[in-house]
Amino acid sequence: MTIIDNAVYVDGLRSAEPQSLEQTFETLTHHGGMAWIGLYRPTAEEMAAVADEFGLHALAVEDAVSAHQRPKLERYEDNLFTVLRPARYLDSTETVEFGELHVFTGRNFVVTIRHAEMAGVGRVRRRLEGRPDLLRHGPEAVLYALLDMVVDDYAPVVAGLENDIDEIEDQLFSGDSSVSRRIYELAREVIQFQRAIHPLPEMMQQLRRGFEKYSVNTELQHSLRDVEDHVERVISRADSFRDLLQNALTLDGTLTANRQNEASAEQNEQVKKISSWAAIFFAPSFVAGVYGMNFDHMPELHWAAGYPMAIVLMAATATLMYAIFKRKGWL
Repeated sequence: MTIIDNAVYVDGLRSAEPQSLEQTFETLTHHGGMAWIGLYRPTAEEMAAVADEFGLHALAVEDAVSAHQRPKLERYEDNLFTVLRPARYLDSTETVEFGELHVFTGRNFVVTIRHAEMAGVGRVRRRLEGRPDLLRHGPEAVLYALLDMVVDDYAPVVAGLENDIDEIEDQLFSGDSSVSRRIYELAREVIQFQRAIHPLPEMMQQLRRGFEKYSVNTELQHSLRDVEDHVERVISRADSFRDLLQNALTLDGTLTANRQNEASAEQNEQVKKISSWAAIFFAPSFVAGVYGMNFDHMPELHWAAGYPMAIVLMAATATLMYAIFKRKGWL
């Protein structure tokens, strides 16, 4: 069994550390309290054993094994199945890494299932063990603390994405050719981030609807509302990132088109100049070509003014064409 941590808490204090699920169930039966079992990527057989001990619903167990679930909260009689998508920003690669955390909560147990490397669950356990006054409120305290941890860890992600967007704005005006690809990659990360956080408000509302029915402690209610406020702020920031990236993509397209137009205009100017000079030199070449033909019966061949007239004609034609092209702005 891939058990990371297994403990039974009585009145908010860690009172037993069973070595197996059977011992955990026996400890709960004889001493009461709350069991908190942490698993890492359990197999179908391992989850079946957990389901047998705590009466977990088959559909929820199947989701917990297969992973790749969207964030959600489902109630099966007195048990809750919660899926969260933790995230962290990696400075080394400037990317966002997403994890997956499943939480089963019942009347006297919590089962956390991790599908990625993350130290957050252990951090929450240690914090709650230092606050017996919170932990004695049972599974709700653990679930709310895990929600709080996941949402708090979104703050560095928001800061990292914001910094990446600032860098993109600098790249846009520097003419960096790789900025389009970076915008698309960042937009994909923002979309994944939105998928992780957008379901959270509805999940919070579902939990709030159970406050009275399950007699949730007032302090825990305040804690959940505080988490809900943080979620709304994170969602607002993430949505603004989506708009900024869309605007950046539009601006990149506009700047690229302008650069292409400028290059095309410059190229057209060069073509005009080349064509103009070619036309100017064509006229003298034509006259010279005519006089260079080896015919015996050409009146101009024996005309004394023929040579000066040809030179004047070539010069005049070239000058006239130069003046015309200059006036049109081709030269």
